[in-house]
Amino acid sequence: MSHPLSKRLIGTKTAATQASGPPAPHWPSYRGMSRFVGTSPSGKVAVYVDPSLGAPGLQNANDLLADADRIVGVNDSIFGTIGGPVRVIVFAFDGATDGTGGADHLGCDFATGADIEVCAAFGDSTRVSALFEAELSECSMGGNLCGTSTGEALSRWCAAVVSNNALADFASAPAWFQKGRPDFVNHTDPTDRKSVSTGCGMAFLSWLMSKGFRLDRIAQTMVGLGDTGTLAQLYAQLTSEPAAKALPLFRAAVQSLPHGIVDDDPFGGAAHAQHLAGQESSAAELAERILAVVLADIAAGRTAEQLAADVRAIIDAIGGGHSMATCSNRSRRLRPPSAEAA
Repeated sequence: MSHPLSKRLIGTKTAATQASGPPAPHWPSYRGMSRFVGTSPSGKVAVYVDPSLGAPGLQNANDLLADADRIVGVNDSIFGTIGGPVRVIVFAFDGATDGTGGADHLGCDFATGADIEVCAAFGDSTRVSALFEAELSECSMGGNLCGTSTGEALSRWCAAVVSNNALADFASAPAWFQKGRPDFVNHTDPTDRKSVSTGCGMAFLSWLMSKGFRLDRIAQTMVGLGDTGTLAQLYAQLTSEPAAKALPLFRAAVQSLPHGIVDDDPFGGAAHAQHLAGQESSAAELAERILAVVLADIAAGRTAEQLAADVRAIIDAIGGGHSMATCSNRSRRLRPPSAEAA
């Protein structure tokens, strides 16, 4: 969900500097001053802000810092992995302060994509959280999917689940519907910049979730299929039915919609994914997640304080504490449909 580095630079300053705290990274595009805001209790998320945004921008950054470990916990639950540390800066992407500037990062793993940029959203920090998850989810794809239409759809669904669909204005499924519903079920578009192909993925995942397939299972299956995997193959893996059935069944389901497609969740799939946002949980699931985190932290040599923070993040994410490999040089930039190629 980024863009080639040669495409744009933000600001006029040539060095990333800051007032205090750990050194700021070389951000994908931002070149202004980086003010360090703080690190989340788990130690996994360091938050920065462009100080020229003043109090509204700082509020966005502080709210993201407070929400960061919940987001990390939800993201880890979706992908069944323990993610690495990341850094994120809040600034006026493309001059926007309402979130519509989107977000980006570089590589599609925690080694090459851990420096994340998100657009400020004055007065609505939930949008900042959603933008952060959109990029964080791509780091969890382990070098797969990020930069393809399937991966873009998955990352946007992750963002929607984390934020109760705070980026509803980024909806792309209506564009696919209005363009005559082209077949991006049997064919994966090798770009994340086209609303039509991304929109097909959004509607298809909504359909799968409405049939009872959880987003975490969908996500992990998609990662296993990799860049060349198709939505039809995803359907086959989940249902044990022939991949050839996916497109005709999906098209029939779309045809039966009384009002067509007007948003990214035409089949109401989000209702089947709310447990991931911390709205429901079983004791067994919670125990399994905590055990996995403890074992992983012990193996990594983390301190007792870091281990405790990771456990708290899992409890928050699953237990109801809150509501709501190196990549090739492809796009990893999240933008609303109005800023994307058709």
